[in-house]
Amino acid sequence: MGMGHTHEHGHSHGHSHHPERGNRERNRKRLAWTLALVMIYMVAEVIGGILTNSLALLADAGHMLSDAASLALALFAMWIARRPPTAERTYGYYRAEILAALFNGATLVAISIYIFYEAYQRFAEPPEVLGPWMMAVAGGGLVINLAGLWLLHAGKSENLNMRGAWLHVLGDTLGSVGAIGAGALIWAFGWTWADPLASVIIGLLILFSAWNLLNESVAVLMEGAPGHIDVDEVRDAMRKVDGVLAVHDLHIWTISSGLISLSAHVDVGTLDGYSELLGELRELLSQEFGIGHTTIQIEPAEYEHEALEY
Repeated sequence: MGMGHTHEHGHSHGHSHHPERGNRERNRKRLAWTLALVMIYMVAEVIGGILTNSLALLADAGHMLSDAASLALALFAMWIARRPPTAERTYGYYRAEILAALFNGATLVAISIYIFYEAYQRFAEPPEVLGPWMMAVAGGGLVINLAGLWLLHAGKSENLNMRGAWLHVLGDTLGSVGAIGAGALIWAFGWTWADPLASVIIGLLILFSAWNLLNESVAVLMEGAPGHIDVDEVRDAMRKVDGVLAVHDLHIWTISSGLISLSAHVDVGTLDGYSELLGELRELLSQEFGIGHTTIQIEPAEYEHEALEY
């Protein structure tokens, strides 16, 4: 049987993800700077929350604590993702970033539930809150968070882990705005219930960002096709290449953010000139769909029925 020969010579491996290394290094530095800023101000917000008796400030500080943990975890994931593949982990450690993003989403949910519980207790008996000082502390937090958003903005569209960190900081920014508003209401009108109300709004924002992050992380871990790629469109484009009779066993999945893989069996009339055909398919998938890692098995028509079906 000639199947062994086809397996041996009928694969194309495109590895266009190496330029990603420069991006990863830039992202690592952005994360490190943001982590330093968040940790410094988290301490200030905890002290401010205790001194002013503000749940909104403590909720924001709690979110900043989760930020610090998630940013540290994201940095650890980036470090471990740089380790080379092994015999056991043939893709290396890229998935560590997705696991970090999943963990971030889970911690966000836990924090928002705790905030809701605390707010419920405070609605029953609103304690005294020092509005002006609360506004001052929240104002400082807003400045820090805006700096963090600016630092992380460039990396959020290219990497799910970076997007998770950016969402954390965005939730914090909105939390600071809510705390400033609550402080103003307490200062102007003595409405102490504005403090737990602001904390509930912060909790809802945290929950919303967490849901999207969990959704995308689980989709990657379940080997789902990336949302922006239409599998049928990819199949049709491959069929249009000269020499291709049929495409089957087509799988597209995400290894890690920005690293998409494809495997497929391609039926051809003859093995003559198969290397040119592989090059053409690889170029098409890379240029048209941004799929950089391809494994394509070329099968002459007479082998079609012997191919494994999944």
